[in-house]
Amino acid sequence: MNGSYTTVVDVPKGCFRFIALDVETSCGDSASICQIGIACVGEDNHILTFATYINPEMPFEPFNVQLHGIDEEVVSNAPTFAEFWHQLLPLLETNYLVQHSNFDKTAIEAACKASRLRSPDLNWSNSISIAKTAWPEFKANGGYGLARLKNELELEFNHHDAGEDARAAALVVLHAEKRMKKTFEKFVGAPRQIQLALPF
Repeated sequence: MNGSYTTVVDVPKGCFRFIALDVETSCGDSASICQIGIACVGEDNHILTFATYINPEMPFEPFNVQLHGIDEEVVSNAPTFAEFWHQLLPLLETNYLVQHSNFDKTAIEAACKASRLRSPDLNWSNSISIAKTAWPEFKANGGYGLARLKNELELEFNHHDAGEDARAAALVVLHAEKRMKKTFEKFVGAPRQIQLALPF
């Protein structure tokens, strides 16, 4: 299984097998996105990762700061969600998305609502559901959180960094494909590619 990856400074463009997405938030409000990370898995399973800080225009709570290390100073020059969203949305609309749990979809929808943006109709899948299929034995032995899977699957990533967590979710899917000899598309019942014209 190819697990190689490249970190890029600009939002990737094009069609990918799937894209894993992760967000970090500044407080208990799910709309308070302060970092977005994506991991784009190509046909050869090489992963392009991208992450950016977001100014949530909301307070930072100590619990969240302790978790991910992001605070007001870190995001002082970062774009707001509304300013960045138009750069990211075309990519997300033309690819299948993976989140690890349902939080990321909830946060994106909440941030869109808070920013008075149209709620996107995106194609989400859940890497926890895929992991449950591939490793049913984990259910009674620690569960399916990324920290747990990091140990079991010997993944290398920095937890609670959105780009790193997105890459970890992508790796969970790739490991599951190898274990089950089953592609992502078969896991989620999706056609090989979304047949949409690219907006670029």
